[in-house]
Amino acid sequence: MIPSRLFSARPQVMLEGVGFWMLAARVVPGPSCLLLLRASPRLLSVSCVDCTKHQEPPRKQPLSEKKLKQHFVDHRRVLVRGGHGGNGVSCFHSEPRKEFGGPDGGDGGNGGHVVLRVDQQVKSLSSVLSRYQGFDGEDGGRKNCFGRNGAVLYIRVPVGTLVKEGNEVLADLSRPGDEFIAAVGGTGGKGNRFFLANDNRAPTTCTPGQPGQERVLFLELKTVAHAGLVGFPNAGKSSLLRAISNARPAVAAYPFTTLNPHVGIVHYEDHQQIAVADIPGIIRGAHQNRGLGLAFLRHIERCPFLLFLVDLSVPEPWTQLDDLKYELEQYDEGLSKRPYTVVANKIDLPQARARLPQLQAHLGQEAIALSAATGENLEELLLRLKELHDHHVATELEQGRQPLRW
Repeated sequence: MIPSRLFSARPQVMLEGVGFWMLAARVVPGPSCLLLLRASPRLLSVSCVDCTKHQEPPRKQPLSEKKLKQHFVDHRRVLVRGGHGGNGVSCFHSEPRKEFGGPDGGDGGNGGHVVLRVDQQVKSLSSVLSRYQGFDGEDGGRKNCFGRNGAVLYIRVPVGTLVKEGNEVLADLSRPGDEFIAAVGGTGGKGNRFFLANDNRAPTTCTPGQPGQERVLFLELKTVAHAGLVGFPNAGKSSLLRAISNARPAVAAYPFTTLNPHVGIVHYEDHQQIAVADIPGIIRGAHQNRGLGLAFLRHIERCPFLLFLVDLSVPEPWTQLDDLKYELEQYDEGLSKRPYTVVANKIDLPQARARLPQLQAHLGQEAIALSAATGENLEELLLRLKELHDHHVATELEQGRQPLRW
């Protein structure tokens, strides 16, 4: 007679949709015979596709360009607290056949600092939280063991972050790798070993750790770029930035298409890179917070030279330059006097080409006439842009400062 343990054998692997026979664990009454049962492939089959689907970890979907624009944040209120210091310990040395071992309570560890660090990979303040708490220090231990200090908590911020407390400017993080201690960690407490003296051989005093520094900071982002592209809404700033760089700001036939600053990198043959910032459209009265107002005028402060973009398709385009200079001067005195060049856009339109001589006559200087849509005369703009950048680099080196590099 065959042992019954042989009847409970079941296959481990099978192919989906293939029927098979198995030995049943139950013996049919009667003569010594085995019952062969047909197994259901639906219950015992395993799909290789399903296994692969369940084994792969879920992947984070990248944000689209539209969602990235919605997540742009250029100001943030942050509450930061340094880590709490560890407490000191009061205890005495204990060892066999050793009387009066003395105090051996260790000091507590210091609390961790909260530090703002500039990271070039971060482009806005959207990743900065509203509250940060530093790591606490550990308490002291026996046998004069000191507590571990709290680790430093780093907050990544973009280049050009301005740190304020009230109306006071605490730090200007305008260089990659710059750091600022936002909150200092608390000092660790002292153990009773610290209070050992000739007149007090068995102190029992120990002190608690100090709380970390707490403060409310206001972070403002000012875009750092070499050139600032300034113009009225629908003048073609975004189209021009798309034409000279790989940046892809939104372009549409209505004003205020660009709601956030965009930075495009212009590459030259000698591996030189110039950053051009597309500032959202400025209207009359922007210095009084009209339109987008002061929210984006501050992004121009970082640009050492400017590109004034004039729309040739409107009547009297020279008035646009006067209005733009007036708004910049009212916002920050001396801002409109920085090195600049005038760019006349939409030269591909018939009425625009007829207004070009009138514009140059009113300005008293040459304006670079081009078309961002067709790419006409973009080379002249790129050469002028390089001249302005070389002049800025030479000026910075003469003053002993390192120019901005991308």
